[in-house]
Amino acid sequence: MKAIMVMFDSLNRRMLPPYGCDWVHAPNFQRVAERTVTFENCYIGSMPCMPARRELHTGRYNFLHRSWGPIEPFDDSMPQILREHGVYTHLITDHQHYWEDGGATYHNRYNSYEFVRGQEADLWKGHVDPPADIPPPSTRDVKHHARMWDQDWINRRYMPRPEDQSQAKTFTLGLEFMRTNHRADNWFLQIETFDPHEPFFTHQKYKDLYPYDYDGPHFDWPPYAPVTEPQMQVNHLCYEYAALVSMCDDYLGRVLDLMDELALWEDTMLIVNTDHGFLLGEHNWWGKVVQPFYNEVARTPLFIWDPRCGISGERRNSLVQMIDLPATLLEYFGVSHPKDMLGVPLRGTITADTPVREAALFGVHGGHVCCTDGRYVYMRTPIYADNKPLYEYTVMPTHVRELFSVEELQTVELAEPFAFTKGCQTMRIEAQPWMDPYPFGTLLFDVENDPAQEHPLDDSEIEAIMIQHLVKLMQTNDAPLEQFERLGLLGYLS
Repeated sequence: MKAIMVMFDSLNRRMLPPYGCDWVHAPNFQRVAERTVTFENCYIGSMPCMPARRELHTGRYNFLHRSWGPIEPFDDSMPQILREHGVYTHLITDHQHYWEDGGATYHNRYNSYEFVRGQEADLWKGHVDPPADIPPPSTRDVKHHARMWDQDWINRRYMPRPEDQSQAKTFTLGLEFMRTNHRADNWFLQIETFDPHEPFFTHQKYKDLYPYDYDGPHFDWPPYAPVTEPQMQVNHLCYEYAALVSMCDDYLGRVLDLMDELALWEDTMLIVNTDHGFLLGEHNWWGKVVQPFYNEVARTPLFIWDPRCGISGERRNSLVQMIDLPATLLEYFGVSHPKDMLGVPLRGTITADTPVREAALFGVHGGHVCCTDGRYVYMRTPIYADNKPLYEYTVMPTHVRELFSVEELQTVELAEPFAFTKGCQTMRIEAQPWMDPYPFGTLLFDVENDPAQEHPLDDSEIEAIMIQHLVKLMQTNDAPLEQFERLGLLGYLS
């Protein structure tokens, strides 16, 4: 048996033909839907990039205990478990966060790996003095400061053709692995591209799919902020994103072509997925993380082909998440998943839409703690404006691109072990959250009757049901007691 995962970053389901989009050129996403089972209710777990990847390894939520960081020493890692049971695992990615401080322990869980440089502001090519022809920054986001802007434009100079872009090289290496190993048995290949994450950089080949008139500033890197740009510029950015989705579609098609050529459908599972979506002006916001996780971010595309049942062209409505994928892969290869892995194998869901949960949690550390049962989405905000008490629990204290500061580490205490830390104590560190969820308040939506989430509900009965789901799931996941205090839920504990 073999398995291939094609994983994208920030892929919006609403921009894909299988999910009803009629203007984005993405025929291979339609093609993959015809060859697989398409999931209607796949939700994120932990935001954003590396928290989601920790879930892909461990099969449990990250965001209740810590923010962005590496695999912990006590974590169960799906690729490592497969490796230990004789399944060869190979990662090919251009996702630059894997080799920064906050992601540096994931790739060594695989038998082998290949990295492609140059995405976003990857510290790749060195220019002491930035080139004079770099355009002025077009983003208001302080995270995308001058250094990142300059580095990204330096990197682009080394990608003069579509085939020079990081995504193209990543998929080319993936196709090489498939050709080299298609006669071998027992392997898992993860082809993972950073695209269509911002900045939405593509060449004219893909932009030409969307001819339109635009006479505004260069704009392919939105801020994580409210929309203040004119509608013409908003439309332009949507087209820039669509062009990058079309590039993703092109290279996905090459994987499908090779699976056809090598007859891999007979014995190879295919998973096509993403970590989260992205706001392109909806709810008057750009980006993710800062604002509540509306469905444009939280409800994601997912396609799975399981050669054991051979079901294709069907849709599934059961509520599933990223945490289910590691258990699904382990079960596929005949490996039991460890007790701390709370995700559930999806074999029964793929075959007969068998539910695996009543409700699902999702969120970001220090933000809303959200819960959905598939119809209602409940976003619980902190009850205090200072968003406290809130702590990080980790033995790997890193942020995205740097270590915890000496000042932050002055607050370290040792915490008692959690149920999943295998008897290990962790550092308990006062948290510095990325966002301020308090001003948005607690929100409740009926996404069946209000799919755009434009009309929050005020219904105490439904809220009480969703609080029960929320508290039960937090307890199951051994959430720290202060998370219940922060959200005003201590009175609901049994």
